[in-house]
Amino acid sequence: MYVTAQRLFLYIFALWLGSLVTIGYLVAPVLFATLNDAQLAGMVAGRLFRIQGVISLISGVALLVFANLLVKRHLAHYRKVRWYLLLMLLCTAVSFFVLQPMMSAMKEEALIRDLPVMLSPLAGSFKALHGISSILYLTQTMIGLVLLWRLTRPLDLVKAG
Repeated sequence: MYVTAQRLFLYIFALWLGSLVTIGYLVAPVLFATLNDAQLAGMVAGRLFRIQGVISLISGVALLVFANLLVKRHLAHYRKVRWYLLLMLLCTAVSFFVLQPMMSAMKEEALIRDLPVMLSPLAGSFKALHGISSILYLTQTMIGLVLLWRLTRPLDLVKAG
């Protein structure tokens, strides 16, 4: 019953989670390890995280709507799924609408002074915001991994098959 809808939901979710892992834990670290200019690596990583934020907002909202439709079709398992999605979306929203703009403003202010942000008087504040942002990103990823685990339980797959 509704196997195709559940599989489609899982595919979309897997793409979202995969993009989180790829950008945050593969691409960004490689940028800093490869580029000799930490400021350039930070600018590229910041741009990638902004794009990831848009992907997360769109995916999260779309999956919440999708989960609601599945609940209306009497798939009660998706009631809990909505809470995981909501938490992931909340992490994205705080980062995208609060932390990223604040960090961008600090970078711009430092550049006006012709300094990289890490060498400016704003370095301490920037590091603190970056730390909070990293914790939110890790939290979002961990919630996503837990949800993926729950969505792919063998019993669910046998029932759906």
